[in-house]
Amino acid sequence: MRSSLLLLTLAACGTNSPGSGDDVVVDDTPAFEITSQDVTLQPGDEKTFCFYFHTPNTATVAIAKWVSDLATGSHHMIYFTNLLGSQPADGTVDECNLGGNTAPVPVYGTQIPHEEVIFPTDDGKGLPLAQNIDPNTAGFLQMHYLNGTDAAITAHVSLKAFALPADTVYTRTDMFATYNNDIAIPPHATGFKVSASCPVTPGKFWSMSTHSHKQTVATAVQDGSDMVFTSTDWEHPGVKRFDPSFYQFAGGNITWSCTYDNVGDNADTTVVAGQSARTNEMCMSTGYFFPATGPKGCIFSGGQCFCL
Repeated sequence: MRSSLLLLTLAACGTNSPGSGDDVVVDDTPAFEITSQDVTLQPGDEKTFCFYFHTPNTATVAIAKWVSDLATGSHHMIYFTNLLGSQPADGTVDECNLGGNTAPVPVYGTQIPHEEVIFPTDDGKGLPLAQNIDPNTAGFLQMHYLNGTDAAITAHVSLKAFALPADTVYTRTDMFATYNNDIAIPPHATGFKVSASCPVTPGKFWSMSTHSHKQTVATAVQDGSDMVFTSTDWEHPGVKRFDPSFYQFAGGNITWSCTYDNVGDNADTTVVAGQSARTNEMCMSTGYFFPATGPKGCIFSGGQCFCL
């Protein structure tokens, strides 16, 4: 995952006018579906791949439900949209060799074999929430695979996007994410905590979670002294939903932290922030907020926050 993914925002789109959440309907047929190519994993393999594509929708769609499926051997999948559009040809699978001329922004992510994320149907004013996906948008699925068996396995992931009918009035929601670039876990360290605080979007949150790698023993998201989210399971941290009451950060800042034990196969090295789920670490908070004009986020790097 590149640090630049949090410093770009999508163009504003969507509508706002009175409505009712009681009769919200999501189309039964997916607006689009993406299935990655199969990859073969040998026993003990731990790899991260990217599968590149353009969304097949010909008009902007308001996504109100995601359904994802991860084959055996999949640890997690993140869908990124690529604002600059410079990436390998559609259908390419590589080890995420994105190069410099990219601008990836997270859209959806999961660590659960089968997950259905249904957006709130009432924003407090009777409107459903939805996430905009523009037509023919460049994107990729980042897939972390781990084969813990004694035989070769074949793995892939799939993602279905379900939209509101074209004439539905809705409030736009999108992702807010933070990324800590100042991670350096000493060899053999235990209970090593990394924490950062940055400005948070003033919108209302309907979900919150964290993302990190295998050295992690605890994650937390705080609003001042108030605990917003916490987990002790790096593989499946869970998601806290706040609808229908929603959550606003009272202090104007978000603080996120990760605690690490560097006692596994990286124990003899200093583990730093980076993309590799095998040799690097991450410490992210992720959540959906509204009203939105696009995804927002902050990078903490060199002791400073860089936010959009």
